[in-house]
Amino acid sequence: MSEALNSLASHLATTRADAVLATEVAFGELNVTVALAHLVDFVDFLKSDPACKFSSLVDITAVDYPERAARFDVVYHFLSMYTNARIRVKVAVTEEEMVPSIHVTHPSANWFEREVFDMFGILFTGHPDLRRILTDYGFRGHPLRKDFPTTGYTEVRYDEAQKRVVYEPVKLVQEYRQFDFMSPWEGATYILPGDEKKAGA
Repeated sequence: MSEALNSLASHLATTRADAVLATEVAFGELNVTVALAHLVDFVDFLKSDPACKFSSLVDITAVDYPERAARFDVVYHFLSMYTNARIRVKVAVTEEEMVPSIHVTHPSANWFEREVFDMFGILFTGHPDLRRILTDYGFRGHPLRKDFPTTGYTEVRYDEAQKRVVYEPVKLVQEYRQFDFMSPWEGATYILPGDEKKAGA
């Protein structure tokens, strides 16, 4: 399988030298890093080229590298049901850059791109309906960015007096924040189910 992937990597590097920045075969998959300016035509090529035929878009996600100038990698996973091969396409983008949508070539990209926008705040140009898909309309921030606080910025609750959902800043009551860092086996006075043998030893 790796021989076929290495052959495919050579084919892509040769025929699409304008788009391909790097290739690597790892864990039974081919990773291809492409230039942002050539993303759409490279995806079109992957689908139509007889040696590729990557007709199925499996997923789109992103990875956040806050220390890098090009903070995000937008990652596309494709499957060729004709050759039974998988390919991972990565493109690096800064916070200010926008990524062209591939929904024309792969209609299933619509919701995947909305999810990446919602979770990372990456904008896709040419998308027909780029709005949040997992969080609420009034949600603040993008939860999968590494600088997003684990508590979030706001909490949501139903207010009985106002008869509606209200948004409030997160308030952490200190007495409920217990950080003793002990496992149940270190100094605990209670016994968890299944620990009876240990307690009797």
